[in-house]
Amino acid sequence: MDGPSGSGKSSVSRGVARALGLRYLDTGAMYRAMTWWMLRQGVDLADPDAIAARCAEPAVVPGTDPDGPTIRVDDVDVAGPIRESEVTGAVSVVAAVPEVRTRLVALQREIIGEGDIVVEGRDIGTVVWPDAAVKVYLTASAEARARRRSAELTGSTVEAQQAAMARRDTLDSTRKTDPLSMAAGAVELDTTPLTLEEVIGEVLRLVKERT
Repeated sequence: MDGPSGSGKSSVSRGVARALGLRYLDTGAMYRAMTWWMLRQGVDLADPDAIAARCAEPAVVPGTDPDGPTIRVDDVDVAGPIRESEVTGAVSVVAAVPEVRTRLVALQREIIGEGDIVVEGRDIGTVVWPDAAVKVYLTASAEARARRRSAELTGSTVEAQQAAMARRDTLDSTRKTDPLSMAAGAVELDTTPLTLEEVIGEVLRLVKERT
């Protein structure tokens, strides 16, 4: 399950995993966890070489229960802190560093290799697991995405979120390593006019058709 921020990947992926009795992996949380660690360590995020030099240090361990996904760094629960604005504003920069992607993609492939899992991110169908049985690319209008994200964050406005998402979309889609794009064979699903339940239903239909 790939797509830009605010397209509904997390809610849809968890709902599909829950309905099918599968595991769930939020790869974005892994990049956020790495970013959180870099910030706590005082690494200069304007220096890709500094990020690359230290990205092998933290132990990033994601949980795979769709009813209660977890993410730990060096045995510290960071599920809350990684969603704060400081991390959100910096994660695209850290995620663009090739060494970071190489390390986390390897971890993701280890987890996926056990099978029976729904995975969400920005490069799952293109890079992490191009042989996935079902590939879905979720999208939505810029306004819908911003509205959803602002509803999740206290004190945030739709306008502010739309500006932030536009910046992140540009960074994610233009980075040299593993840019956000729709994978070959993926089904694009515009979630703008649909409820969460309707989107989950569409994905479940695709899974039934293709497997």
